[in-house]
Amino acid sequence: MFLKQLQVGHMAVFAYIIGDTESGDGIVVDPGADIDAILWEAQNNGINIKYIINTHGHVDHIAGNAELKEKTGAKIIIHESDADMMVSHPFIIMRMFRAKPSPPADVRVNDGDTIELGTMKLEVIHTPGHSPGSMSLYTQGYVLTGDTLLVESVGSTNLIGSSREALYSSIREKLLTLPDDTVVLPGHNIGGGLTSTIEHEKVCNPFLQRL
Repeated sequence: MFLKQLQVGHMAVFAYIIGDTESGDGIVVDPGADIDAILWEAQNNGINIKYIINTHGHVDHIAGNAELKEKTGAKIIIHESDADMMVSHPFIIMRMFRAKPSPPADVRVNDGDTIELGTMKLEVIHTPGHSPGSMSLYTQGYVLTGDTLLVESVGSTNLIGSSREALYSSIREKLLTLPDDTVVLPGHNIGGGLTSTIEHEKVCNPFLQRL
């Protein structure tokens, strides 16, 4: 498996390129900005981008969807509950991020669905709270948690459609039940580290000590 983490844009968003080394098929998760840099990494590692996957519909994570789809023809995948939000951000918000509106999702997924990538499979885990359709992706000892679980922190719940109760329920029931050595790949660089593990978050994340 090929895996590359890139910090993009002005809000320290982590975009991820994941590729199946046998087939060369790949995905980009949360292309928030810097699409040329993402494409350079993919092309120089022999990865053909087939899918764009958004862990949720907030503008900082979907701002590069249109450009990346235009340049690759990749299909956009998002959870059913955030699909409408992704394409309905106000003009002024899109202008702030210098972003084109995202095309609509080609594929809407739900909890338990599987996204196949060559010989790889990514399991969709619905983890609402930061947004109604926030989702995590689990594969081969890694979990991409978007803005649900960050390194020694958690996603914000002061946004329209967010829920503190749902966020902690998602973390407790969906993420902390994964194997302890699962590598956590977060949606933002908040300064606590680039990656983590489920075990580390159980022990060291101050927001989870109440769980």
